[in-house]
Amino acid sequence: MSVTGKVWKFGDHVDTDQILPAERLVSENLAHLNDFVFEKTRPGLSSEIKKGDIMVAGRNFGCGSSREHAPRALMQSGIACIIADSFARIFFRNSINIGLLLVECNIDVKEGDIITIDPEKGKVITNKKEYEFPQYPEFIASLISKGGLMAKIREELR
Repeated sequence: MSVTGKVWKFGDHVDTDQILPAERLVSENLAHLNDFVFEKTRPGLSSEIKKGDIMVAGRNFGCGSSREHAPRALMQSGIACIIADSFARIFFRNSINIGLLLVECNIDVKEGDIITIDPEKGKVITNKKEYEFPQYPEFIASLISKGGLMAKIREELR
């Protein structure tokens, strides 16, 4: 299933504390982590993100803490996919486990551009160019398509 959305652009080494400040990780906030996405580095962004939007970043996206709250907050905010040159490995795995689509690919876009990601064909389509990226192995593609590890386990137990 392809994803089309508006681009939100970021640079290199976006860490999990920029995505979601540590002080927001209290239990009464868990249902609305999206309210705090990038609140210190890009105030107001959380209210601008719409369902289906796409983040594009540079190297080492999601570095820092290993907590799952950062990718969960991005999903809650409406982010459908993150494209980056590279991801911190624990952020990558946490994202896959909750069903957030990540693409490792270097693309040339501007904030506000509308792009399409076709994970089945391994393509990112911009208004200027098509980029190719390696497709996920079947078991990872299955986790993402089912909505994450817990959803896949629930389905298998039925």
